[in-house]
Amino acid sequence: MTSPKIDANQLELFAQELVAALKPSPAPAPAPAARPVPPAPLFKAPPVPTRTLPIPPVGPNDPPLRKIQLGSHTVHYVLRRSARRSHGFMVCDDGLFVTSPNRAPLDDIERAIRAKQRWILTKLFERGERRAQRAERPPVEWVDGAQLPYLGADITLRLEPAARSHCIFDADTRTLHLGVTPGLETWQVRERVKLWFQDEAKRIFGERLDLYAPHVGVTYNSFAISSAGTRWGSCTVAGNIRLNWKLVHYPLALLDYVVVHELAHLREMNHSPAFWAVVGEVFPDYDGAKAALKKRSVEMPVLFPDE
Repeated sequence: MTSPKIDANQLELFAQELVAALKPSPAPAPAPAARPVPPAPLFKAPPVPTRTLPIPPVGPNDPPLRKIQLGSHTVHYVLRRSARRSHGFMVCDDGLFVTSPNRAPLDDIERAIRAKQRWILTKLFERGERRAQRAERPPVEWVDGAQLPYLGADITLRLEPAARSHCIFDADTRTLHLGVTPGLETWQVRERVKLWFQDEAKRIFGERLDLYAPHVGVTYNSFAISSAGTRWGSCTVAGNIRLNWKLVHYPLALLDYVVVHELAHLREMNHSPAFWAVVGEVFPDYDGAKAALKKRSVEMPVLFPDE
């Protein structure tokens, strides 16, 4: 059998293909370097809540509203003048109130405010957040069977048809019976219950002041109820005490703390260590009472939105 003949051209082409096959392949072009990825944070910071500062309401007979820039915050305040020798600051739910000597120039007053700005801003933010939390709570519905806080526990409101209005509390069943005359509107029911709470506050405050005054070693001149935002009490040098009637919603122990607090001011008209020592003589756990008042004031249902 004869082999097929290969001409010269075919032989040369075969040789070229063999050389090409044995030639090493060029190295692939390097891939572009990837950009370094920053490490993931260990935690994600929560968003910073928007903070609003309360602006004191002023009436036509009140001092004009003033404002001052404290850092990045614009703070509105009410300036009152008095015969006192130093500047006083009060922060409540309505905002900042400043009391200064009659002849103190405005520059001195603003310097005093800036010197206390950290304390002022902290208190204003606390009040603002507390107020916002209260605004989120639904108000009490003034219907038969409503639950109302009285001395730290709930009582039941019973609305009963009657020819003449009456408001009677049954301590055994913890029921407040309210006589509803024909045509009585919801706001009138609410106001009638408020009057009952205020009368109870007067009665209980008188009893507790008389109970604790001898233990504190003082004699007070008079007392009255107040409707301040969350300022629980005040006391003057003359021995006149004011107590917030809404304390009647809280446990008796917390009411007693405020009573002792104000009576102690008749021995120490300040909040110095000496003052707290006086409070501690009669009410040792005053720190716990302060914390409980703050906590419960946020949790308390909204009974009277206008207060």
